[in-house]
Amino acid sequence: MKRALSCIFAVLQLAGQRCRAADGDAARIVRDIEYARVGTRVLMLDLHLPPGPARAPLIVWVHGGAWRSGSRKSMPLGKLVEDGFAVASVDYRLSTEAKFPAQIHDLKAAVRFLRGHGERWRSPTKRILVAGDSAGGHLAALVGVSNGSAALEGEIGDDRSQSSEAQGIISFYGASDLTTILQQSTPHGLGVRVPALELLLGGQPDVVPELARLASPVFHVDKSDPPLLLLHGDQDPQMSVNQALELLGAYERVKAPARLEVVHGAAHGGAMFYDPERLDVVRKFLRKHY
Repeated sequence: MKRALSCIFAVLQLAGQRCRAADGDAARIVRDIEYARVGTRVLMLDLHLPPGPARAPLIVWVHGGAWRSGSRKSMPLGKLVEDGFAVASVDYRLSTEAKFPAQIHDLKAAVRFLRGHGERWRSPTKRILVAGDSAGGHLAALVGVSNGSAALEGEIGDDRSQSSEAQGIISFYGASDLTTILQQSTPHGLGVRVPALELLLGGQPDVVPELARLASPVFHVDKSDPPLLLLHGDQDPQMSVNQALELLGAYERVKAPARLEVVHGAAHGGAMFYDPERLDVVRKFLRKHY
C-alpha cells in the first residue's frame, strides 16, 4: 500500500512539474520598452518573446502605413514567435512628425538599443534581421543596405557605441526606388503615393532628387549587404512589383544573396502574405542563412 501511494505521489509530482514547465514556456510580450527619446518624444518597442530560448536572428519589425500612420501594435509574425524567434516591433517618428531621414535614424537607434540591452530579455543580439511591410518594408530594406552610412546613422539614443548593422532583410511589398515609384504607379497608386512622398521627403522626388536617392535602397546596395528576401504581389496597385524587381536586380549585379517570392494575384498586403505557404518561404530563408 505504501509503495502504491508513493508511486501515485511521484506521478502527481511529475505532472505538476510538467504543468509548471509548460506555463513557463508560454510566449509573452514585454510592452512599452523605451529605446530612445527625441526631445519629449519617447520612442518605444514591444518585444515578443518565444517559448523557451530565442533563436537567432532577433527580428526587428517595422510597421507600414505610407510612412505617416500605423502602429507597432500591428505585428503579423506571431507564428514565427511560436517557432522560437524573438520579434521587436518598433515605433519610429512618422512623416507627420518628422521628415526623412528621421525614420531611419530612429530604427538604427532601436537596433543599437537591442544590441546593447537584448540580453536582459535573453534575446540574441549578435545577428539582427530587419523586416517590415509596405512603407515598413522600404524602411527595413534601407536600414539593411545602409550599414556604415554616416548620412543615415543619426545620433538618436544612448547606445551609440553599439553597432546598428543588420544581418538580414525581409521586405513585404515594400518600395525600393523612390525615383521611379510614381512612374510605375496606377492612378490609384498615385493618389496614395504622391501625398505620402510629399510628407516624407518635403517634396516630390523630382524636386528633391538627392534626398529621394538617399531614401532609395537600390542606390545603397553593394556586395557586402546582408541576405534579402522580398515578397511582393504581382497585382499591387500602390507599390508595383517592379519595385521588388529593381532591388533584386541591384543585388544580383553585385552577387549578394537575394530571393524574390512573387505572390500571384495578390494586391498590396493582405492575409496571403502571412499564410502557411508564405511563412514557410520565410522559414526556409531563415534556416538557410542563420
